[in-house]
Amino acid sequence: MPVPVPVPRQRTGSTVERHPAAETAKGGDLVLLVIEDDPADIFTAPEPPEGTGTRLRIRTARNLTEAERLLTDDIHCILVDLALPGRNDSDELAPLKHLLRLAPHHAVLALAAEGDAERAAAAVRVGAQDYLFRDELDGRLLSRAIRYAVERKRADVAQRQLTESRLRAQENARLERGLLPTPLLQGSELSFAARYRPGRSRALLGGDFYDTVRTPDGTVHAMIGDVCGHGPDEAALGVELRIAWRALTLAGLCGDQLLSTLQEVLEHERESEEIFATLCTVDIAPDGRRAGLCLAGHPSPLVTRRGRAAQLLPHEEGGPALGLLPRARWPRRQVELGGSWSLMMYTDGLIEGRIAPDAKQRLGQEGLVEMVSRQLAEGLSGDDLLEAAVARARELNGGELTDDVAVLLLGRGGART
Repeated sequence: MPVPVPVPRQRTGSTVERHPAAETAKGGDLVLLVIEDDPADIFTAPEPPEGTGTRLRIRTARNLTEAERLLTDDIHCILVDLALPGRNDSDELAPLKHLLRLAPHHAVLALAAEGDAERAAAAVRVGAQDYLFRDELDGRLLSRAIRYAVERKRADVAQRQLTESRLRAQENARLERGLLPTPLLQGSELSFAARYRPGRSRALLGGDFYDTVRTPDGTVHAMIGDVCGHGPDEAALGVELRIAWRALTLAGLCGDQLLSTLQEVLEHERESEEIFATLCTVDIAPDGRRAGLCLAGHPSPLVTRRGRAAQLLPHEEGGPALGLLPRARWPRRQVELGGSWSLMMYTDGLIEGRIAPDAKQRLGQEGLVEMVSRQLAEGLSGDDLLEAAVARARELNGGELTDDVAVLLLGRGGART
Protein backbone atom coordinates (compact mmCIF):
# COMPACT_ATOMS: atom_id res chain seq x y z
CA MET A 1 0.00 0.00 0.00
CA PRO A 2 1.34 3.49 -0.87
CA VAL A 3 2.50 5.62 2.03
CA PRO A 4 -0.22 8.17 3.02
CA VAL A 5 0.80 11.77 2.43
CA PRO A 6 -0.59 14.31 4.95
CA VAL A 7 -2.57 17.09 3.36
CA PRO A 8 -2.85 20.27 5.44
CA ARG A 9 -6.35 21.51 6.15
CA GLN A 10 -7.39 24.44 3.97
CA ARG A 11 -9.15 27.09 5.98
CA THR A 12 -12.20 28.99 4.80
CA GLY A 13 -11.31 31.61 2.25
CA SER A 14 -8.21 29.86 0.95
CA THR A 15 -7.71 29.82 -2.82
CA VAL A 16 -7.40 26.62 -4.80
CA GLU A 17 -6.59 26.14 -8.46
CA ARG A 18 -9.79 25.35 -10.40
CA HIS A 19 -10.12 21.99 -12.12
CA PRO A 20 -13.38 21.60 -14.06
CA ALA A 21 -15.29 18.39 -13.58
CA ALA A 22 -14.89 17.59 -17.27
CA GLU A 23 -11.23 16.87 -16.66
CA THR A 24 -12.05 13.80 -14.61
CA ALA A 25 -12.66 11.96 -17.85
CA LYS A 26 -9.28 13.01 -19.18
CA GLY A 27 -7.04 11.92 -16.34
CA GLY A 28 -6.97 15.42 -14.82
CA ASP A 29 -6.74 16.29 -11.13
CA LEU A 30 -9.55 15.39 -8.78
CA VAL A 31 -10.82 17.97 -6.28
CA LEU A 32 -12.34 16.47 -3.15
CA LEU A 33 -14.10 18.32 -0.33
CA VAL A 34 -13.76 16.44 2.94
CA ILE A 35 -16.15 17.25 5.79
CA GLU A 36 -15.12 15.93 9.22
CA ASP A 37 -15.36 17.63 12.57
CA ASP A 38 -12.18 16.70 14.49
CA PRO A 39 -9.64 19.54 14.11
CA ALA A 40 -6.91 17.27 15.42
CA ASP A 41 -7.63 14.62 12.81
CA ILE A 42 -5.68 15.80 9.75
CA PHE A 43 -7.12 13.91 6.81
CA THR A 44 -4.45 12.15 4.80
CA ALA A 45 -4.74 11.57 1.10
CA PRO A 46 -3.01 8.44 -0.18
CA GLU A 47 -0.80 8.90 -3.18
CA PRO A 48 -2.57 7.81 -6.40
CA PRO A 49 -1.42 4.66 -8.17
CA GLU A 50 1.61 5.07 -10.40
CA GLY A 51 0.89 5.80 -14.04
CA THR A 52 -2.59 7.26 -13.53
CA GLY A 53 -1.43 10.85 -13.93
CA THR A 54 -4.10 11.91 -11.46
CA ARG A 55 -3.44 14.08 -8.46
CA LEU A 56 -5.91 14.40 -5.62
CA ARG A 57 -6.49 17.92 -4.33
CA ILE A 58 -8.32 18.17 -1.05
CA ARG A 59 -10.28 20.87 0.67
CA THR A 60 -11.49 20.27 4.20
CA ALA A 61 -14.28 21.68 6.31
CA ARG A 62 -15.06 21.06 9.96
CA ASN A 63 -18.84 21.43 9.63
CA LEU A 64 -21.59 21.98 7.11
CA THR A 65 -21.57 25.75 7.54
CA GLU A 66 -17.91 25.90 6.56
CA ALA A 67 -18.49 23.37 3.77
CA GLU A 68 -21.24 25.52 2.26
CA ARG A 69 -18.79 28.40 1.85
CA LEU A 70 -16.29 26.10 0.13
CA LEU A 71 -18.70 24.55 -2.35
CA THR A 72 -17.73 25.57 -5.89
CA ASP A 73 -18.22 24.09 -9.34
CA ASP A 74 -14.64 22.81 -9.57
CA ILE A 75 -15.24 20.31 -6.75
CA HIS A 76 -15.72 16.86 -8.22
CA CYS A 77 -16.87 15.04 -5.12
CA ILE A 78 -17.69 15.50 -1.42
CA LEU A 79 -16.61 13.01 1.24
CA VAL A 80 -18.71 13.47 4.38
CA ASP A 81 -18.10 11.78 7.73
CA LEU A 82 -21.30 10.12 8.90
CA ALA A 83 -20.17 10.71 12.47
CA LEU A 84 -20.72 14.46 12.16
CA PRO A 85 -22.93 15.77 14.96
CA GLY A 86 -26.39 16.79 13.77
CA ARG A 87 -29.08 19.14 14.94
CA ASN A 88 -31.54 16.26 14.98
CA ASP A 89 -30.21 13.61 17.33
CA SER A 90 -33.09 11.27 16.43
CA ASP A 91 -31.91 11.06 12.80
CA GLU A 92 -28.34 9.85 12.50
CA LEU A 93 -28.31 10.76 8.79
CA ALA A 94 -29.51 14.34 9.33
CA PRO A 95 -26.09 15.92 8.48
CA LEU A 96 -25.90 13.91 5.25
CA LYS A 97 -29.44 14.86 4.25
CA HIS A 98 -28.66 18.51 4.93
CA LEU A 99 -25.54 18.27 2.75
CA LEU A 100 -27.52 16.69 -0.08
CA ARG A 101 -29.84 19.70 0.02
CA LEU A 102 -26.87 22.08 0.01
CA ALA A 103 -25.11 20.33 -2.89
CA PRO A 104 -27.77 18.76 -5.14
CA HIS A 105 -25.44 18.75 -8.17
CA HIS A 106 -22.31 17.29 -6.52
CA ALA A 107 -21.35 13.65 -6.13
CA VAL A 108 -21.31 12.60 -2.46
CA LEU A 109 -19.41 9.79 -0.75
CA ALA A 110 -20.22 8.73 2.81
CA LEU A 111 -17.27 7.99 5.15
CA ALA A 112 -18.08 5.44 7.82
CA ALA A 113 -16.33 3.53 10.55
CA GLU A 114 -15.55 -0.13 9.90
CA GLY A 115 -18.40 -1.45 12.06
CA ASP A 116 -20.99 1.01 10.76
CA ALA A 117 -22.02 -0.82 7.57
CA GLU A 118 -25.73 -0.45 8.23
CA ARG A 119 -25.58 3.34 8.44
CA ALA A 120 -23.28 3.44 5.39
CA ALA A 121 -25.83 1.48 3.33
CA ALA A 122 -28.61 3.77 4.58
CA ALA A 123 -26.57 6.77 3.38
CA VAL A 124 -26.68 5.42 -0.19
CA ARG A 125 -30.41 4.86 0.07
CA VAL A 126 -31.04 8.52 0.94
CA GLY A 127 -28.88 9.91 -1.88
CA ALA A 128 -25.13 9.35 -1.47
CA GLN A 129 -23.46 7.82 -4.53
CA ASP A 130 -21.39 5.33 -2.49
CA TYR A 131 -19.74 4.79 0.90
CA LEU A 132 -16.20 4.08 2.08
CA PHE A 133 -14.80 2.65 5.32
CA ARG A 134 -12.14 4.87 6.86
CA ASP A 135 -9.77 2.02 7.73
CA GLU A 136 -9.79 0.58 4.19
CA LEU A 137 -8.82 3.67 2.21
CA ASP A 138 -5.91 3.42 -0.20
CA GLY A 139 -4.99 5.40 -3.30
CA ARG A 140 -6.58 3.09 -5.85
CA LEU A 141 -9.81 2.67 -3.89
CA LEU A 142 -10.25 6.37 -3.17
CA SER A 143 -9.53 7.44 -6.77
CA ARG A 144 -11.85 4.80 -8.17
CA ALA A 145 -14.60 5.63 -5.67
CA ILE A 146 -14.47 9.34 -6.55
CA ARG A 147 -14.61 8.68 -10.28
CA TYR A 148 -17.43 6.20 -9.84
CA ALA A 149 -19.38 8.65 -7.68
CA VAL A 150 -18.93 11.49 -10.19
CA GLU A 151 -20.03 9.38 -13.14
CA ARG A 152 -22.98 7.92 -11.24
CA LYS A 153 -24.08 11.42 -10.26
CA ARG A 154 -23.85 12.51 -13.89
CA ALA A 155 -25.92 9.51 -14.93
CA ASP A 156 -28.50 10.23 -12.22
CA VAL A 157 -28.78 13.88 -13.30
CA ALA A 158 -29.05 12.93 -16.97
CA GLN A 159 -31.76 10.36 -16.20
CA ARG A 160 -33.68 12.87 -14.10
CA GLN A 161 -33.45 15.50 -16.84
CA LEU A 162 -34.59 12.98 -19.42
CA THR A 163 -37.56 11.98 -17.25
CA GLU A 164 -38.48 15.62 -16.64
CA SER A 165 -38.17 16.35 -20.36
CA ARG A 166 -40.46 13.44 -21.23
CA LEU A 167 -43.01 14.53 -18.64
CA ARG A 168 -42.95 18.10 -19.95
CA ALA A 169 -43.35 16.82 -23.51
CA GLN A 170 -46.32 14.67 -22.47
CA GLU A 171 -47.92 17.56 -20.59
CA ASN A 172 -47.35 19.92 -23.52
CA ALA A 173 -48.81 17.40 -25.95
CA ARG A 174 -51.90 16.94 -23.79
CA LEU A 175 -52.24 20.72 -23.47
CA GLU A 176 -51.84 21.31 -27.19
CA ARG A 177 -54.32 18.58 -28.08
CA GLY A 178 -56.78 20.16 -25.67
CA LEU A 179 -56.34 23.55 -27.34
CA LEU A 180 -57.22 22.27 -30.81
CA PRO A 181 -60.88 23.12 -31.50
CA THR A 182 -63.84 20.79 -31.50
CA PRO A 183 -66.34 22.01 -34.12
CA LEU A 184 -69.80 22.88 -32.80
CA LEU A 185 -71.99 21.84 -35.72
CA GLN A 186 -74.80 19.91 -34.05
CA GLY A 187 -77.95 20.13 -36.16
CA SER A 188 -76.14 21.27 -39.30
CA GLU A 189 -76.32 19.37 -42.59
CA LEU A 190 -72.86 20.58 -43.58
CA SER A 191 -69.92 18.16 -43.73
CA PHE A 192 -66.68 19.13 -42.00
CA ALA A 193 -63.01 18.13 -42.24
CA ALA A 194 -59.80 19.78 -41.10
CA ARG A 195 -56.05 19.22 -41.14
CA TYR A 196 -53.40 20.92 -39.04
CA ARG A 197 -49.62 20.72 -39.35
CA PRO A 198 -47.39 23.04 -37.26
CA GLY A 199 -44.12 24.32 -38.66
CA ARG A 200 -42.26 23.77 -35.37
CA SER A 201 -40.43 20.48 -35.13
CA ARG A 202 -42.21 17.95 -32.87
CA ALA A 203 -44.94 20.48 -31.96
CA LEU A 204 -48.67 19.92 -32.15
CA LEU A 205 -49.71 23.55 -32.28
CA GLY A 206 -48.40 26.54 -34.23
CA GLY A 207 -49.49 30.09 -35.00
CA ASP A 208 -52.34 29.00 -37.31
CA PHE A 209 -55.81 28.58 -35.85
CA TYR A 210 -59.33 27.72 -37.00
CA ASP A 211 -62.80 27.09 -35.61
CA THR A 212 -66.38 26.34 -36.67
CA VAL A 213 -69.59 26.90 -34.71
CA ARG A 214 -73.32 26.88 -35.41
CA THR A 215 -75.42 29.55 -33.70
CA PRO A 216 -79.02 28.98 -32.57
CA ASP A 217 -80.45 30.64 -35.70
CA GLY A 218 -78.87 27.88 -37.84
CA THR A 219 -76.02 29.99 -39.25
CA VAL A 220 -72.69 28.16 -39.52
CA HIS A 221 -69.70 30.37 -38.80
CA ALA A 222 -66.20 29.30 -39.85
CA MET A 223 -62.90 31.02 -39.29
CA ILE A 224 -59.25 30.44 -40.12
CA GLY A 225 -56.31 32.64 -39.17
CA ASP A 226 -52.55 32.94 -38.95
CA VAL A 227 -50.42 34.78 -36.41
CA CYS A 228 -47.13 35.91 -37.97
CA GLY A 229 -44.43 33.48 -36.87
CA HIS A 230 -44.88 29.90 -35.72
CA GLY A 231 -43.28 29.63 -32.27
CA PRO A 232 -44.90 28.93 -28.89
CA ASP A 233 -45.77 32.59 -28.28
CA GLU A 234 -47.56 32.80 -31.62
CA ALA A 235 -49.35 29.52 -30.87
CA ALA A 236 -50.58 30.91 -27.55
CA LEU A 237 -51.82 34.10 -29.21
CA GLY A 238 -53.58 32.07 -31.90
CA VAL A 239 -55.42 30.09 -29.23
CA GLU A 240 -56.47 33.32 -27.50
CA LEU A 241 -57.83 34.75 -30.76
CA ARG A 242 -59.67 31.54 -31.59
CA ILE A 243 -61.35 31.38 -28.19
CA ALA A 244 -62.23 35.08 -28.38
CA TRP A 245 -63.71 34.55 -31.87
CA ARG A 246 -65.87 31.68 -30.65
CA ALA A 247 -67.13 33.66 -27.65
CA LEU A 248 -67.89 36.76 -29.74
CA THR A 249 -69.60 34.70 -32.45
CA LEU A 250 -71.82 32.90 -29.95
CA ALA A 251 -72.63 36.33 -28.48
CA GLY A 252 -74.01 37.41 -31.87
CA LEU A 253 -71.16 39.47 -33.36
CA CYS A 254 -70.04 39.07 -36.96
CA GLY A 255 -68.32 40.94 -39.76
CA ASP A 256 -66.60 44.24 -39.08
CA GLN A 257 -67.79 44.46 -35.47
CA LEU A 258 -66.32 41.06 -34.64
CA LEU A 259 -62.99 41.73 -36.37
CA SER A 260 -62.64 45.14 -34.71
CA THR A 261 -63.06 43.49 -31.32
CA LEU A 262 -60.57 40.76 -32.22
CA GLN A 263 -58.05 43.43 -33.17
CA GLU A 264 -58.44 44.94 -29.70
CA VAL A 265 -57.77 41.51 -28.18
CA LEU A 266 -54.66 41.08 -30.32
CA GLU A 267 -53.34 44.55 -29.44
CA HIS A 268 -53.68 43.82 -25.74
CA GLU A 269 -52.25 40.29 -25.84
CA ARG A 270 -49.35 40.54 -28.30
CA GLU A 271 -45.79 40.93 -27.02
CA SER A 272 -44.77 43.61 -29.53
CA GLU A 273 -46.46 45.99 -31.96
CA GLU A 274 -44.89 44.11 -34.89
CA ILE A 275 -47.12 41.08 -34.26
CA PHE A 276 -50.16 40.82 -36.53
CA ALA A 277 -52.62 38.15 -37.61
CA THR A 278 -54.46 37.43 -40.85
CA LEU A 279 -58.01 36.15 -40.69
CA CYS A 280 -60.78 34.82 -42.91
CA THR A 281 -64.35 34.46 -41.62
CA VAL A 282 -67.34 32.94 -43.37
CA ASP A 283 -70.91 32.88 -42.05
CA ILE A 284 -73.10 30.48 -44.01
CA ALA A 285 -76.84 31.15 -44.02
CA PRO A 286 -79.16 28.54 -42.46
CA ASP A 287 -80.32 27.44 -45.93
CA GLY A 288 -76.68 26.86 -46.95
CA ARG A 289 -77.01 28.68 -50.27
CA ARG A 290 -75.17 31.92 -49.51
CA ALA A 291 -72.50 33.23 -47.16
CA GLY A 292 -70.93 36.41 -45.85
CA LEU A 293 -67.17 36.67 -46.35
CA CYS A 294 -64.67 38.87 -44.47
CA LEU A 295 -60.96 38.90 -45.23
CA ALA A 296 -58.32 40.50 -43.01
CA GLY A 297 -55.15 40.17 -45.09
CA HIS A 298 -55.85 36.46 -45.55
CA PRO A 299 -55.99 34.29 -48.71
CA SER A 300 -59.49 33.90 -50.13
CA PRO A 301 -61.25 30.53 -49.75
CA LEU A 302 -61.53 28.11 -52.66
CA VAL A 303 -65.01 26.94 -53.69
CA THR A 304 -66.08 24.09 -55.96
CA ARG A 305 -69.61 23.57 -57.26
CA ARG A 306 -71.13 20.61 -59.02
CA GLY A 307 -70.25 20.70 -62.72
CA ARG A 308 -68.01 23.77 -62.41
CA ALA A 309 -64.26 24.24 -62.02
CA ALA A 310 -62.80 25.22 -58.64
CA GLN A 311 -62.37 28.94 -58.14
CA LEU A 312 -61.39 31.49 -55.52
CA LEU A 313 -64.05 33.56 -53.79
CA PRO A 314 -63.78 37.32 -54.42
CA HIS A 315 -61.00 38.97 -52.45
CA GLU A 316 -60.81 42.51 -53.86
CA GLU A 317 -62.71 44.11 -50.98
CA GLY A 318 -60.74 42.61 -48.11
CA GLY A 319 -59.28 44.63 -45.25
CA PRO A 320 -55.81 44.69 -43.64
CA ALA A 321 -54.45 42.07 -41.29
CA LEU A 322 -55.42 42.49 -37.64
CA GLY A 323 -52.97 44.63 -35.70
CA LEU A 324 -51.58 46.63 -38.64
CA LEU A 325 -53.83 49.68 -38.78
CA PRO A 326 -55.79 51.28 -35.94
CA ARG A 327 -59.49 51.84 -36.60
CA ALA A 328 -59.34 49.65 -39.71
CA ARG A 329 -62.53 48.34 -41.34
CA TRP A 330 -63.34 44.95 -42.85
CA PRO A 331 -66.24 44.94 -45.28
CA ARG A 332 -68.47 41.85 -45.37
CA ARG A 333 -69.15 40.59 -48.87
CA GLN A 334 -72.14 38.44 -49.75
CA VAL A 335 -71.39 35.45 -51.99
CA GLU A 336 -73.72 32.91 -53.60
CA LEU A 337 -72.78 29.29 -52.97
CA GLY A 338 -75.66 27.42 -54.60
CA GLY A 339 -77.25 24.15 -53.66
CA SER A 340 -74.20 21.86 -53.81
CA TRP A 341 -70.71 23.08 -53.01
CA SER A 342 -67.49 22.57 -51.07
CA LEU A 343 -65.53 25.38 -49.46
CA MET A 344 -61.82 25.10 -48.63
CA MET A 345 -60.29 27.62 -46.20
CA TYR A 346 -56.53 27.48 -45.69
CA THR A 347 -53.53 29.38 -44.35
CA ASP A 348 -50.66 30.61 -46.50
CA GLY A 349 -48.40 27.79 -45.31
CA LEU A 350 -50.17 25.59 -47.86
CA ILE A 351 -49.47 27.86 -50.83
CA GLU A 352 -46.04 29.30 -50.00
CA GLY A 353 -44.17 26.10 -50.78
CA ARG A 354 -42.32 25.93 -54.11
CA ILE A 355 -43.62 24.18 -57.21
CA ALA A 356 -40.38 22.16 -57.43
CA PRO A 357 -37.43 21.63 -55.06
CA ASP A 358 -35.08 23.84 -57.10
CA ALA A 359 -37.70 26.31 -58.34
CA LYS A 360 -38.17 29.86 -57.11
CA GLN A 361 -41.86 30.01 -58.02
CA ARG A 362 -44.36 29.43 -55.21
CA LEU A 363 -47.46 27.29 -55.52
CA GLY A 364 -49.70 30.29 -54.85
CA GLN A 365 -53.47 30.48 -54.91
CA GLU A 366 -53.79 29.78 -58.63
CA GLY A 367 -51.55 26.75 -58.30
CA LEU A 368 -53.71 25.52 -55.42
CA VAL A 369 -56.86 25.87 -57.56
CA GLU A 370 -55.30 23.75 -60.31
CA MET A 371 -53.99 21.16 -57.86
CA VAL A 372 -57.32 20.77 -56.04
CA SER A 373 -59.23 20.63 -59.33
CA ARG A 374 -57.07 17.69 -60.45
CA GLN A 375 -57.58 15.92 -57.13
CA LEU A 376 -61.34 16.42 -57.32
CA ALA A 377 -61.28 14.97 -60.85
CA GLU A 378 -59.58 11.93 -59.37
CA GLY A 379 -62.57 11.45 -57.08
CA LEU A 380 -61.00 12.64 -53.84
CA SER A 381 -63.18 14.28 -51.22
CA GLY A 382 -63.35 15.14 -47.51
CA ASP A 383 -60.43 13.98 -45.39
CA ASP A 384 -58.80 12.25 -48.35
CA LEU A 385 -58.81 15.50 -50.31
CA LEU A 386 -57.17 17.42 -47.48
CA GLU A 387 -54.55 14.73 -46.93
CA ALA A 388 -53.77 14.69 -50.64
CA ALA A 389 -53.57 18.49 -50.88
CA VAL A 390 -51.12 18.82 -47.99
CA ALA A 391 -49.07 15.84 -49.16
CA ARG A 392 -48.87 17.15 -52.74
CA ALA A 393 -47.80 20.62 -51.59
CA ARG A 394 -45.07 19.03 -49.51
CA GLU A 395 -44.00 16.81 -52.42
CA LEU A 396 -43.77 19.76 -54.80
CA ASN A 397 -41.74 21.68 -52.23
CA GLY A 398 -39.25 18.83 -52.00
CA GLY A 399 -39.67 18.36 -48.27
CA GLU A 400 -41.50 19.63 -45.21
CA LEU A 401 -43.36 22.91 -45.53
CA THR A 402 -41.59 25.39 -43.25
CA ASP A 403 -44.66 27.34 -42.15
CA ASP A 404 -47.71 26.19 -40.19
CA VAL A 405 -50.49 24.71 -42.32
CA ALA A 406 -54.19 24.67 -41.46
CA VAL A 407 -56.91 23.60 -43.90
CA LEU A 408 -60.65 23.57 -43.28
CA LEU A 409 -63.23 21.97 -45.59
CA LEU A 410 -67.00 22.50 -45.43
CA GLY A 411 -69.49 21.01 -47.89
CA ARG A 412 -73.18 20.79 -48.66
CA GLY A 413 -75.58 18.90 -50.88
CA GLY A 414 -73.50 15.91 -51.93
CA ALA A 415 -70.67 17.93 -53.43
CA ARG A 416 -67.37 16.10 -53.54
CA THR A 417 -66.17 17.20 -50.10
